[in-house]
Amino acid sequence: MTMTTPAVSLVARASRAAPKRRVALVTGATSGIGTEIASRLADDGFTVVISGRSVERGERVARELEGRVRFIRADLTQPGAAESLVDQTIRLAGGLDVLVNNAAIDHIGPLLDTPTDEVRETFETNTFGSIWCLQAAGRAMRERGGGGSIINITSRLASIGVPTMSIYSASKGAMLALTTAAAVELAPHNIRVNAVAPGMTNTPLYAEWLSSQADPDATMRRVAGAIPLGRIAEPADVAAAVAYLASPEAAYITGASLPVDGGYVAQ
Repeated sequence: MTMTTPAVSLVARASRAAPKRRVALVTGATSGIGTEIASRLADDGFTVVISGRSVERGERVARELEGRVRFIRADLTQPGAAESLVDQTIRLAGGLDVLVNNAAIDHIGPLLDTPTDEVRETFETNTFGSIWCLQAAGRAMRERGGGGSIINITSRLASIGVPTMSIYSASKGAMLALTTAAAVELAPHNIRVNAVAPGMTNTPLYAEWLSSQADPDATMRRVAGAIPLGRIAEPADVAAAVAYLASPEAAYITGASLPVDGGYVAQ
């Protein structure tokens, strides 16, 4: 007699065999590099949650990415916001495997004349908010016991000096130092901590800055000419580096800072 397996048993077996989708949280993902990172991780099979301060921009990105990401509004400078964001991510997506600390603001101004409130604002977003996210995500990964990957988006300016960028550089330099220290401290929990350090990148912020120059074409040629590879980065270049560090292929990499700057800091 021929035995037939009920369809429900086949479905149950296939469900048990199917690998669980990994979950990534990308902060500051409502424009530019953050949006590209979210899109790339979604392409790579992650369940992706993005955050930002603007509901309008966040929901627009979710629509533009055709529902492949989910948006949670968060102002990471507010007390408890990072913990709440991580908790909401876990409830919404079922876990947390990767945190991309991308939320940041720019700051340009002469160091000796920068007001205290501007210093605080820059550090609250670029440094303190990222630290709080790292802590909240790290605790969640430790409690789950499966490890994870935390990727801090820093900058070439964490390693070099540029006039009028000192406060921004300091905020990103702090995150670079935190990356190496956290990598060692969290290694026993199999939580990897790395940094990606973009150079000049073709984002809306860059386009706005370029358009403000007296001769945008000449400025663009000058900027590209200072880079060994002869061009500024595209957001996809940065996203590719993040995708690698988030992947199993980078399982033995922690405490590293990956420059995505066309060789600029290597000069």
